[in-house]
This record gives sequence, structure tokens and C-alpha cells, in this order.
Amino acid sequence: MALEPLDEDWTRALAVVAHPDDMEFGAAAAVARWTGQGKHVVYCMVTSGEAGIDGMHPDEARAVREAEQEASARVVGVEDVEFLRLPDGVLEYGVPLRRAIAQVVRRHRPEVVITGNHRETFPGGVLNQADHVATGRAVVDAVRDAGNRWVFPEQLSDGLEPWGGVRAVWVTGSPEARHAVDVTATFDAGVESLRAHTAYLDGLGWEDFDPAEFLARLTTATGEELGVRHATAFEVLRLGWE
Repeated sequence: MALEPLDEDWTRALAVVAHPDDMEFGAAAAVARWTGQGKHVVYCMVTSGEAGIDGMHPDEARAVREAEQEASARVVGVEDVEFLRLPDGVLEYGVPLRRAIAQVVRRHRPEVVITGNHRETFPGGVLNQADHVATGRAVVDAVRDAGNRWVFPEQLSDGLEPWGGVRAVWVTGSPEARHAVDVTATFDAGVESLRAHTAYLDGLGWEDFDPAEFLARLTTATGEELGVRHATAFEVLRLGWE
């Protein structure tokens, strides 16, 4: 099945993912394309990835990974990066997580919300991580929560209002992806954005890991389905019937 091009008729997007590096393992080149078009993109990391480096204590890793994420985001034109600092590795889907994400949606008022794969597996059958599943599921629900003034009404003070203007949630890394965007011109920026996670990549211990080679495998295969050299795929979840 050929992939359909993503709708790019929007100006504000919010990316909410579980960890620093989640956007860079697939979607950063797309973000570079959109910021290059003048669109405004905000990143929100639910955790700081503090449990992600085996040889580094979480207190140290938290600061390192936040700094790497901020540097990585700047490579693709994102200046606004937030960290909710919920505990890495043990996120649970539920009302508290929905509440935290709904507040972020209400503050930034995006038209599109981007999140990571909430399905059980990645394309190819690789098992997904619990934090990804919990965050993605919570995002899908929180975008609706954000528009209902009677859900988490305690947030509606100091000028904060409900926001029902999210048109769709775009899920990166999903085995259910049916849409894609051409990232041929911004592929190199996506690679450099991933490379910025130096301590994290070193800590993984993946021998001879090459970010350019890794991302090229993903984007080339998707690009063939879209009819371009490099492309990034997304599952599109629409909030309306139109």
C-alpha cells in the first residue's frame, strides 16, 4: 500500500514523547522540514531519560540527557523544550499522566500533536517499551481531555483555557503508519540531531552504531513507498469526522 502525504496545512505542533532521543530515532528530520517552513514546534519530554545509561547514576544522567536533548532540538529548529520529569522506566498509563499532558496541550494550543508509538510492537515486530506505550496512549486521550473544561478543571486558572483545537495526533514509529513526509532535504539535520545524544548513544554499547546508516535504513524504505529518497512515516489519528 502506497503511503499518503501528510497534511502540512498547520502552523503549531507539540511533540510529547517519553524520553530524550525518542524524537531523534525517526522524526527529527521531519521536524527540521517543518521548522524550515516557518512552523512552530515544541518538544515535551515526559521523563528526562535518567534511567537510560547503565553506567551513570540517574541524578547525573538526568542533567546530561536534558542538556543533550536541548542541543539536539536546536539542530532541527526547536527552541522550546520542556521536561515533566516523571520517573523514567516506570511510567503508568492513567489519569495522572493524562492530566500532566493535558495541561501541556492547554498551554501550547497546538493544531497537531506528535507522539511515539503506543502499539505493542514496532514495525518488524520488535517489542515496544512500557514507557512508550503508556505515554502514547495518554497523549491520545489527553488531547481530548484538554478540550473539555470539566476534565481537570483545576487547571483552568491564571488565564489557562480548554483547548479543543488539536486536529490530529501523529504517531511516529508505528506499525500502523499510512502517511509519510518527504525528509530528503533535511535528512542530514535529523542525523546530526541524533548524534547530539552522545552520552546516551555511548551508554547503549551498540558496537559500530552509525546514526546516519540507521536512519537511512528507515527513511529509504519509507521513501520508496512515498516516491522520494528519504521519508518519515506516521500513523494519523484524526479527532474529527471531517
